[in-house]
Amino acid sequence: MIVIGSLVGLLVLIGIGVAVGVVVSKNNSKKSSVNIASSGSGGTSGTSGGGGSNSTNSDDPSVFTKDTRLHQSLYGLAYTPEGSLPDYGCSSTLEHVITDVQLMSQLTTRIRLYGADCNQTALVLEAIKQTKVNMQVYLGNYVVEGDPTAYERQRDVHKAAIQTYGTDHIAGLTVGNEFMLNYVTGHNIQDVNSAAADTGAAILTANIADTRAMLASLNLSKTIPVGNSDAGSYFNNKVLESVDYGLSNVHAWFANTTAIAAADWVFSFFKETNVDPAALLPNKPKMYIAETGWPSASSDISNANNGASDASVANLQEFIDTFVCQANTAGVPYFFFEYFDEEWKDKKYGGVEGHWGIFNKDRTLKALTIPNCSSP
Repeated sequence: MIVIGSLVGLLVLIGIGVAVGVVVSKNNSKKSSVNIASSGSGGTSGTSGGGGSNSTNSDDPSVFTKDTRLHQSLYGLAYTPEGSLPDYGCSSTLEHVITDVQLMSQLTTRIRLYGADCNQTALVLEAIKQTKVNMQVYLGNYVVEGDPTAYERQRDVHKAAIQTYGTDHIAGLTVGNEFMLNYVTGHNIQDVNSAAADTGAAILTANIADTRAMLASLNLSKTIPVGNSDAGSYFNNKVLESVDYGLSNVHAWFANTTAIAAADWVFSFFKETNVDPAALLPNKPKMYIAETGWPSASSDISNANNGASDASVANLQEFIDTFVCQANTAGVPYFFFEYFDEEWKDKKYGGVEGHWGIFNKDRTLKALTIPNCSSP
């Protein structure tokens, strides 16, 4: 009886061990099947930093709790993944980008990126793939004067990402951000369409042509439009003539307007300075507002007021209330600036630079009411 009992007990233990092994094996298999097309990125967590978008299934980022305070009322959002700058160690993680995409997808179906360093292109496209949200991305190549390798490096990143993820979630590829602004101010040039400025424009047009060639090599020359982004008053005509679209940064804060008058100022400036002149060019590039918003704070007192209104959450709300639904109704395409406060800008530049987000840096929603109107 003792021998028989021992044998039965041994068989039970073996059965339990096999069952546990199968469960562990399945869990490990599920985790290892996640394809993270990135280097040095994290896993597939869906935790939100308190923004109301916590995943309810850690193994499936497409299952997450929606925040009832958020509405898909924005045409687009400006977005830079946290830690996606080489100067700050390229600390972006897939976990954070998934959280961001979960939150942003509740506000818009479009985002724009500024560059491709630190693998942010693949991270964003992977996050969209895993969350299964309806999101289009305008990719960015941040061109640096005097450093052609910066452009080439990002071009190659884009090519690899396109080959990996396809084009379903890519709405455009933007070459250059405020390049002409930096070029003409850095060279003390007064007229952005002068012969001197055209020397800088030639750098961009060469990069734009090279980007088109890269897309053509993938048989995508007619699939992905190519554009350029710059400050509203600094578009060079030769650059605009070489692109399909232009993204214009239009900030009423820096024009020293009041918060109440800011939205009307943005509409007028954009039409008169960007839309109407672009319509006269032979290729008639489509113009978008690349950045517009209002700062909610300043890191120092001297920049807390632009001479007309304060940097405050109340005035950010004023701008949201007078711009968002009105732009949607009028069919003005825009990317609201921006998704969340960027701490690195606050440390590097101070003033209002790090305080333009709808969300705080920890991804909690500021004390704002998001309008509930349909975006185009």
